[in-house]
Amino acid sequence: MAERTVTIASAVGLHARPAALFVQAASESGLDIEIGRKGEDPVDATSILGVMALGAKHGEEVVLTADGEGADEALDSLVDLLSQDLDA
Repeated sequence: MAERTVTIASAVGLHARPAALFVQAASESGLDIEIGRKGEDPVDATSILGVMALGAKHGEEVVLTADGEGADEALDSLVDLLSQDLDA
């Protein structure tokens, strides 16, 4: 299982547009990807409701995990995405 930690760069955190862009990218990977805070239960990264309910705010760290062929590349791409201000 591949794992990455990233700090949320979007000013509004993972809400509305940033969450939608993240979920779309996670879904396009075709992999089982989860996102969560350290020490908390992760949620399905392809679920807009799950990602928004996570309530990840600007500056918070989240952990991404994925299983399957291409997991490292998919997570690297998602880390790059979350490292940008997706509200701009």
